Amino acid sequence: MMGLMTKNIGHSGVSSTINLTSKAEIKRVLICRPNHRLGNLLLITPLVQEVIDTFPNCKIDLFVKGGLAPIIFKNYKNIDRVIQLPKKPFKNFIQYIQGWASLKKQHYDLAINVVRNSSSGKLSVELADSTYKIFGNDTLDIQFQEKDFAHVAKYSIYELRSFLHRIGIPINKKPPSSLDLKLTPLEIAEGKQALNKLANAQKKTICLFTYATGEKCYSESWWAGFYERLKTEYPNHNFVEVLPIENISKLSFKIPTFYSKDIREIGSFIANTGVFIGADSGIMHLASAVHTPTVGLFSITDPNTFQPYNNNSIGINTTVHNTDECIEILNKIIYKV
Repeated sequence: MMGLMTKNIGHSGVSSTINLTSKAEIKRVLICRPNHRLGNLLLITPLVQEVIDTFPNCKIDLFVKGGLAPIIFKNYKNIDRVIQLPKKPFKNFIQYIQGWASLKKQHYDLAINVVRNSSSGKLSVELADSTYKIFGNDTLDIQFQEKDFAHVAKYSIYELRSFLHRIGIPINKKPPSSLDLKLTPLEIAEGKQALNKLANAQKKTICLFTYATGEKCYSESWWAGFYERLKTEYPNHNFVEVLPIENISKLSFKIPTFYSKDIREIGSFIANTGVFIGADSGIMHLASAVHTPTVGLFSITDPNTFQPYNNNSIGINTTVHNTDECIEILNKIIYKV
C-alpha cells in the first residue's frame, strides 16, 4: 500500500525551484530513515558525517523508527532531535501519528531520504516542511557514478554531492566516511577489560559472530567446519564469539562468548579484537562502525550493496568463493593486523 501511495513522489526531481547560493543557508537538515534495524541505522552514519562536513554549523534531525538511534548517535554533536516512530505502529498508534505530524512542526532547509526505494522515507520527505528536498530518485550526474555508488551507505552521499554540484555549491571531494559509532576512550577501555577476561591478552583475537536473520544465517555444520579450519590456520590467535540478543551460538558455545544487550558495550568489546568475521547482519555493521577490520560473509544479499568497507574490511560471497579462497582472503587481512 505504501509503495502504491508513494510511487510518483519525487520523480520530478529536486531542481525545479532551486536558488541556493551558499552553504550557510543550510542550517537545519532532516535525514529520513524510518527503520528500526541496527544495521540500517548504522549505515546512515556516513551520510550524517557528510552533512556535518559539508554544513559544519547545521543542526540535524533524524526521522527513524525504534529506540536505537539515540544510542547510536549519542556522540554526534550536530544531532538535535531524534523523531522516533514506534517499532509496532498499530500497538502505539497515537505515538505513530504524532511522529509523522512532527514533520510539520519544524522548518528544514534540506530534507533527505536515505534509501531510494523506501516508501516511508520518500513520504516523510514529501510531508516535511523543507525548502529543498532530496527524494533518492534522481539519476546521479555521471561524475558521481563512482564504482561504489551502489553501496547503501554511499549512494545518498553521492546524491547529495550531485545535488549540490547541480546548483553550483562546492562539494566535499573526500571518499565517503566509514560507519562510525564514535566510541569514547572510556568505552574502549571497558571493552578491553571485558575481552581480557575471556582471552589471552598476549595474543591477537579473532571475533566471530555466527548468527544472522533468516536465510542470511549459516548452518551449525557450516560454522563447525569453518571454525575448525580457522583454528588450523591461525593457531596463535584467540577466538571469541559475540552472541546475538537471542543468545544463540552456531558453534554450540564451544569457545568463549560475550553477551550484552547494550550495543555500545558490544561495539566496545569488538573494537578491541583484531578481526571480526560474521555473516551480513547488524552486528557486522557494528564491527565496521567501531573500525575493527571486518570480514562479512554473504550468501543471499549483495556484497556490493552491503559489504563492510574501509579499515581493511571486505565482503566475501561464499557462493562464489570456497573455504580455501576465503582463507586466502583472510590471510591478507589477518596478517596485516
